[in-house]
Amino acid sequence: MSDIELLSVIERYLNGEMNADERARFEMLRHDNPAVDSRVIEHQQFTERLKQYGERVEFEGMLNAIHNEIDVQALKDEFVHHPSLIVRIWRNHHSKISLAASVAIFAVLSALFVTGYFKSLKQDDAYINLKKDVERIKQTNKSFATSISHINNHNQGAPSNYAGVGTGFALSPDGYIATNFHVVQGADSVYVQNANGEGYHAKIVSVDPASDLAVLKITDGSFKSLGTLPYGFKKGKSSLGEDLFTIGYSKNDADEPVYNKGYLSSANGLKGDTLKYQLASMDVNFGNSGGPLLDSKGNVVGVISNKIEGASYAVKSKYLLKAVQSDSLINKLSLNTKSRIANLSRTQQIDKVQNYIFMVKVYNR
Repeated sequence: MSDIELLSVIERYLNGEMNADERARFEMLRHDNPAVDSRVIEHQQFTERLKQYGERVEFEGMLNAIHNEIDVQALKDEFVHHPSLIVRIWRNHHSKISLAASVAIFAVLSALFVTGYFKSLKQDDAYINLKKDVERIKQTNKSFATSISHINNHNQGAPSNYAGVGTGFALSPDGYIATNFHVVQGADSVYVQNANGEGYHAKIVSVDPASDLAVLKITDGSFKSLGTLPYGFKKGKSSLGEDLFTIGYSKNDADEPVYNKGYLSSANGLKGDTLKYQLASMDVNFGNSGGPLLDSKGNVVGVISNKIEGASYAVKSKYLLKAVQSDSLINKLSLNTKSRIANLSRTQQIDKVQNYIFMVKVYNR
């Protein structure tokens, strides 16, 4: 990408010419990359200096135009007897003067830079500073080229060549999502996709490797609140033989959510692991990791974790609650403890819940 194209993209951002999605992704890039943010600020300061210079040129042009169009001495004589004349003169001429100056100013400045005119003004600190700003922008063009390329890729939506896939589910209406730590471990970037196929960029805000849990936060400007969560989070233990179900995603299922059901076969996981439940008759597939495990009343009782030798396992919900409460960044979340879908049929429960469950797409460099 040429220097002119790079500066054009930056100016589109500063001039408010980007659409909402482009602007949100550019601001996310600035937030995640302090170096890029610093360069944007520098360019903004540079354009402000240009604006100041343009205002000065415009003012000088206005004065010259007025001077050329009126007889100052005659005006002086007339003003003694007709004080409103100066007002009429300004009203008659200020629009065309301002318009001409605003159209010409950037063309003039561009020509001055190209011809090296500013080089002859070495004694003027303002022009020396402008020259320094130009040089700094040239030096950062390569980093901007990489950044703009990254933005352009984002504008096309989440790329298809993701390295891994898992499932996550909402902890709150404003975009906090729970999943497994092993799903996002080592991720360079993460996208989440809802049941409607809408994708959003997310960042990892908290991890608990010991319990294989992670919390994501949707950072896309286009994301809208989910509304009140239909399910609750169970603090107590679940009972042996209790009917359970989950909804999750798989890379092989064409981005469609998949329903599975089973029952609680053991209060502990493999080799007496108290962190997890063991499940039976639940066909957990690759990609289901991080999905919610729900009871018949629509309470989250666990987080689907893995499958070993035909048996499926889920991290108990009490450890998810502990992970949220112990992290200072997300302990402000107030998780529902009462399900709103307890009296609905299973198909109705699924219909309500699936809009709060996401495919988690992981990307690595």
